[in-house]
Amino acid sequence: MDNICHTVAGAVLAEAGLRRRTPLALPTLLLGANLPDLDALAYARGSLFALTFRRGWTHGVLALILLPVLLAGVMLAWDRLVRRRRDTPRADAGALLLLATIAVLSHPLLDLLNTYGVRLLMPFSNRWFYADTLFIVDPWLWLLFGGGAAIAWRRRRQGRSQAAAERPARIALALALAYVLAMGISTLVGRRIVREAAVAAGITPVNREMLSPVPANPFRRSVVLETPDGYRVGGFRWLGSPQVAFEPRTVSSGLGLPAVVTATASAAGSAFLSWSRFPAAVLHQDARGEVVRLYDLRYAGPEGSSWAAVEIPVNGMNGER
Repeated sequence: MDNICHTVAGAVLAEAGLRRRTPLALPTLLLGANLPDLDALAYARGSLFALTFRRGWTHGVLALILLPVLLAGVMLAWDRLVRRRRDTPRADAGALLLLATIAVLSHPLLDLLNTYGVRLLMPFSNRWFYADTLFIVDPWLWLLFGGGAAIAWRRRRQGRSQAAAERPARIALALALAYVLAMGISTLVGRRIVREAAVAAGITPVNREMLSPVPANPFRRSVVLETPDGYRVGGFRWLGSPQVAFEPRTVSSGLGLPAVVTATASAAGSAFLSWSRFPAAVLHQDARGEVVRLYDLRYAGPEGSSWAAVEIPVNGMNGER
């Protein structure tokens, strides 16, 4: 999910009662909810490196053990070296570690919900996990988390009782959980409906399909279905008819073309395939000559145009592995 979502998730957890656990609870929750995205620094090395590096080392099981300890240590150091000079109550080390753990864990759990996925077992396994439940920018979670936190904060400032002040944040968390569960069930049931519709249309599904959430509309999905000849893309909706509609043509993966085979064996091609889920390739000409564009059907437009693609000049691949 985007960092606005992670931030308001930390805020609503704080306003639901966790801020009372210790001084520095709020900054610990806000920082911890975003901390795994330290891997965004990978963009300094290039977009392809970032594409294949992100949501791995800092989102995996080892980081989920180490990052809370690091964050709690930093907050304790701040408490003792800076904050307590103002004669304020001492922060509790155990509570800070607990809150840092909750906040850091919330990050990959939210990231798991979209189609980009997360490598939860890093560094022990490079396997990606995808829930295909929410679009990566979900305004409904913004509204629930942000609204719940804001109302609770306002009530607390007005001097309302503890229970009354925290109730909106707790309700927001419960509604968010119900929303995520409903979207998850929608995805699971929708997959079965799509496969049945494909068979009825004479399309032979292989073993992978994706119902990708779309921005702001929980009742629609975009569809990618693997077939023996490539992929079929289309749309799915809960309301209206037809419920499932496929584009008339099959999208060829293009991965068997000689130039593409060479491209995918290159360092850049191998890196891209390690990240991609529904890989495909097209050939085109530009000033460099013949170029292989590798892309992923999750995020592709016409002719493979995508923010998540790599172009490899054929003439530059001689001998590259």
